[in-house]
Amino acid sequence: MDFRVQRLRLVGHLRRDIANESVLDVMSRVARHEFVPPASRHLAYEDIALPIEEGQTISQPMIVAMMVEALQLKPTDRVLEVGTGSGYQAAVLSLLARAVVTTERLESLAVGARSRLASLGYHNVKVSLAGDVLGCPDKAPFDAIVVAAG
Repeated sequence: MDFRVQRLRLVGHLRRDIANESVLDVMSRVARHEFVPPASRHLAYEDIALPIEEGQTISQPMIVAMMVEALQLKPTDRVLEVGTGSGYQAAVLSLLARAVVTTERLESLAVGARSRLASLGYHNVKVSLAGDVLGCPDKAPFDAIVVAAG
């Protein structure tokens, strides 16, 4: 399956509502199919949320793009993401910011995302298991905070 062509088609769709060229560029570079289970890969570049492990979902690409665009990130920024899931949005953020700290409350998702992000070369992302305290105060301050799931 030619995921590159599908990814470019998706970015064309996103272009209708997303004006930030940097966000569109990053969305065209992150391989969303690597962040969804094999059974859903044929749907990876549809503009829909998809199921992942633990009864959770990977967000719809338009929602990811809108949230990331709203942050107005600079290359020097440090970002906190709450709700790692499969790690897709963290990967997108990592290409726009200096560093990303992402927290996940489900250990299996955190472990999977950490492994996936590292194997795909997203080395400026730190995946943390969420504890009793909201956010990641021990790694603060952050230039931007995004809540990916709530």
